[in-house]
Amino acid sequence: MFDGYDSCSEDTSSSSSSDESEEEVAPLPSSLPIIKNNGQVYTYPDGKSGMATCEMCGMVGVRDAFYSKTKRFCSVSCSRSYSSNSKKASILARLQGKPPTKKAKVLQKQPLVAKLAAYAQYQATLQNQAKTKAAVPVEGFNWGNYINSNSFTAAPVTCFKHAPMGTCWGDISEGVRVEVPNTDCSLPTKVFWIAGIVKLAGYNALLRYEGFENDSSLDFWCNVCGSDIHPVGWCATSGKPLVPPRTIQHKYTNWKAFLVKRLTGAKTLPPDFSQKVSESMQYPFKTSMRVEVVDKTHLCRTRVAVVESVIGGRLRLVYEESEDKTDDFWCHMYSPLIHHIGWSRSIGHRFKRSDITKKQDGHFDAPPHLFMKVKEVDTAGEWFKEGMKLEAIDPLNLSAICVATIRKVLADGYLMIGIDGSEAADGSDWFCYHATSPSIFPVGFCEINMIELTPPRGYAKLPFKWFDYLRETDSIAAPVKLFNKEVPNHGFHVGMKLEAVDLMEPRLVCVATVTRIIHRLLRIHFDGWEDEYDQWVDCESPDLYPVGWCQLTGYQLQPPAPQSSRDSQSSSSKQKKKAKSQQYKGHKKMTSLQLKEELLDGEEYSFLQGASDQESNGSASYYIKQEP
Repeated sequence: MFDGYDSCSEDTSSSSSSDESEEEVAPLPSSLPIIKNNGQVYTYPDGKSGMATCEMCGMVGVRDAFYSKTKRFCSVSCSRSYSSNSKKASILARLQGKPPTKKAKVLQKQPLVAKLAAYAQYQATLQNQAKTKAAVPVEGFNWGNYINSNSFTAAPVTCFKHAPMGTCWGDISEGVRVEVPNTDCSLPTKVFWIAGIVKLAGYNALLRYEGFENDSSLDFWCNVCGSDIHPVGWCATSGKPLVPPRTIQHKYTNWKAFLVKRLTGAKTLPPDFSQKVSESMQYPFKTSMRVEVVDKTHLCRTRVAVVESVIGGRLRLVYEESEDKTDDFWCHMYSPLIHHIGWSRSIGHRFKRSDITKKQDGHFDAPPHLFMKVKEVDTAGEWFKEGMKLEAIDPLNLSAICVATIRKVLADGYLMIGIDGSEAADGSDWFCYHATSPSIFPVGFCEINMIELTPPRGYAKLPFKWFDYLRETDSIAAPVKLFNKEVPNHGFHVGMKLEAVDLMEPRLVCVATVTRIIHRLLRIHFDGWEDEYDQWVDCESPDLYPVGWCQLTGYQLQPPAPQSSRDSQSSSSKQKKKAKSQQYKGHKKMTSLQLKEELLDGEEYSFLQGASDQESNGSASYYIKQEP
């Protein structure tokens, strides 16, 4: 990326003296390669001693870190401000008929100055935006230490198309150079130095300062999308000083030549990287928008809810009838569980009418185009019919794939599905999946992929055989060709770390691991918890995020459960059998604030989003032939 380098010493720096404007740059030695950055020239310390005081703002600092040949100013902005103060005198001289001085040349170069000032203001705006996204630390847990101590690998950002920068991450990889704050420095002001990416883990990068070679003693983790990480060249355009770390300051007498050699041909972040980060974190859903969302107490119907808050694309929805705003539901804005107002009526889905007959002041319907679009299907020919059998992820027990039945065929490709042997008499626990959902499978899917299929409750003829069951129930299997067979190249591998929503308690985002991959289906394990809490999730689920997502968006991350909590949960789960009924609570993990509390049943069950998509182990064995 770099085909040269703007080197800098006292005799090659730009000047702000009374004899020259700061835009005039002395010729550089022909023996050094040059890197141009918006017309600016780098200034680096040469290890010379001495302090200086800025003539504009009065700041005291290392003289070699100051701007201009005479080291009179601490930054470009101070030099520019000092120069502008002489403009009145220059204009007065012209009015009096006196010849213009060299300082008056600043007036003629206003377009360049304006551009640089606009760029500096733009960078400042991005920094202010970043500051508003305060990171949420998790006491006692650090992703960097967790990954380093166990040699874990994290899923790359490109696996998560719905996450910030998921579609424009580019070729950010090990070896990329950036400019970051220099924490190994005793100066009273904030200074920077160049570092290289040693390891990537989602959004997080392990960085090493240039000059440390194989010494990892001062390596540190940093969120690549954070406000303190910049492309090489940012300091020059922003007038920020580059100062080598104190630990290695003695290693070289000419840091300028060292950096020229190390950076020539190296890669850095795109110049508009911070702008892309900011743009990718703008979300179309706003507070007070009304949507239709699944009723968490009766899966078979939807209710009206209002967006109460938006964090990283995740929505906290409060059911419209909740007076104290405690009856809420969390989901991502791309979740298949939310829809525009009027969706239920349009497809024939059950809907709970609100007791509120009039919209509350300030509430307004979310535009239909904001919601995730489903793939169009042709229902004119052979299609799903009521009574057909299939296999489906149980939304009340996401670790299980169960024997299921199509109970009702709705419009636009939607299906109401019930779990055999566990259905309520009134059908209140039926749930809606689209025909293209990656959470429903043809008969035989589990057998061919060596997944344990959960038979109907009370079914005594074990081991379960589909051929016998279809004959006993006088039913037929849904045709294989009607199911979604697309398997994207998702990039996940077994063992990868990520941050995942506990869909049985969807307000929680937890440290998690991919433990199995079946085509596009991922088995997500929550670190520190029993396998019974695992969940089957699609590879394109909007409820999966890269390592560092919580820190970037300001969401609370749930760390792995400590041993004491696991023992408590294990003994409790052995005493309590799951009851699949309208009172089903599911296995709920305790938050970090509840780990010392006794496990209690919730008042209502929660469930998982029904659809998610991803990975491939080869599609040749995706289905087995149905028995005659």
